[in-house]
This record gives sequence, C-alpha cells and structure tokens, in this order.
Amino acid sequence: MRLELTRRGDYGVRAMLALAAHDGPARLSVPRISSAMQIPERFLPRVMADLTRAGLVDGRAGRTGGYRLARPAATITLLDVIHAVEPEPDSRSCILRGGPCGLDGRCSVHEAFTDAREAMLQRLDTVSLDDVAVTRGA
Repeated sequence: MRLELTRRGDYGVRAMLALAAHDGPARLSVPRISSAMQIPERFLPRVMADLTRAGLVDGRAGRTGGYRLARPAATITLLDVIHAVEPEPDSRSCILRGGPCGLDGRCSVHEAFTDAREAMLQRLDTVSLDDVAVTRGA
C-alpha cells in the first residue's frame, strides 16, 4: 500500500461510509451509492463484489436487492475495507520509484517509508466505520 489510497481504495471506503450512514432497513442500490458518494457507477459493482467477498457487505441481486453492511459499522475498520479492495503491498518495492529497491535491495529512505506505512496501517486498524460515518435517514 502506498501512503495514499488508490482510486479503488477511495471508492471502497466511500461506499462503505454510505452503507454505514444508512440507518434504514432497506438495502442500497449501486446507483444510489454511486450518486450519494460521487463514485462512477461503472466501477462500483467490482468494488462491491470485493467487499462482499471479504464478508464486509451483504449483497443481494434482484428487484429488492442491493447492499448493506454484513456486520455492525463499529466492528469494521478502515483497514478492513482497504484490505478488501486493494492488493497487498510488496514491502520490498521502492516507495519513491515504484519498482524494486536498488542499492543492495534498499533505497536510502526505504526504512523510513516502511515505518511510516506501518504507522498508517496501525492507525487505520483503530478507526471504525462507526467512528467516521455520519448517519442519515433512508
């Protein structure tokens, strides 16, 4: 993971925030999530499929289908969401160049950026959707 979210990670977090903010019993459709969170509708089904596979979202097809959280927002961390939609980072890659590190397998700032990445991941693992979601009525 980079020190910023990829577009896919951003969309995953925004979609989950929409679901966490929804306090009605009805499921939210892709168009509704897309509109509420300004996510391009063509990308959202793939992101939602990843979130469903990870067990974070309960998705149903059909006329009364849509998505809702699979468990309480207080038990889902931002790191859970990011891990569900983004590939696992290669800790050997250079954060400056995006490829393998040079100089005996490490660039001059590899350790500092690795420490920063770990601190960010630890922090994201302490912040739940409930901590950051704003609840809105259905």
